[in-house]
Amino acid sequence: MQRTIPLTICLVAGLVMIVQFFIPHPVSVGLYSVSNNWMRIIASFALVLGAGSLIIHHTIRLQRRQKGWPYSIVTLVGLAVAAVLGLGWGLRTGRPEDIIYRNIQVPLGAAMFSILAFYMASASYRAFRARNKEATILLIAAFVVMLGSVPIGTTIWTKIPIISEWVLTVPNMAAKRAIGFGIALGSIATALKIILGIERGWLGGEK
Repeated sequence: MQRTIPLTICLVAGLVMIVQFFIPHPVSVGLYSVSNNWMRIIASFALVLGAGSLIIHHTIRLQRRQKGWPYSIVTLVGLAVAAVLGLGWGLRTGRPEDIIYRNIQVPLGAAMFSILAFYMASASYRAFRARNKEATILLIAAFVVMLGSVPIGTTIWTKIPIISEWVLTVPNMAAKRAIGFGIALGSIATALKIILGIERGWLGGEK
């Protein structure tokens, strides 16, 4: 029963949402609106549970002095400060939550992306080595696109930006659409497996 009830609820809810998507009847539209309201309520409770789980996890790390426990202090302090300011209990002059976002969150994000830039450069070097025919084509295409994005490309040849634009809008777009189709089909297959009870990993424990 512990697994039958959740699987039944998942099956019924999944089938109802599929039917209302293909049948735009006032009843199905109203059902969709009610479902969205319930999803907002559940998401609110999930947010509370997530915050509680985060606090418990880092509190245990602090008590046991596990590796990296000072970062747990930073996490808990940041959570508390952000919660207080976000709920409007802090000083409203100058919107301190915006000040914290601009002076802490944005610089941290910039530093993270700066580190990723070096990683991407290293990965590009490994990927663009002309080991075979496909890698050679990738190398040439990347080189043309990069040249077309900088002024020196136009200086070398006025047609390079046009070729670069064609590479981005024709073969690149075709590949992106193919990947999008693959993602969509994979999402549909996964959703059907969950709705039909074939995939039970979301229940936790043994499948």
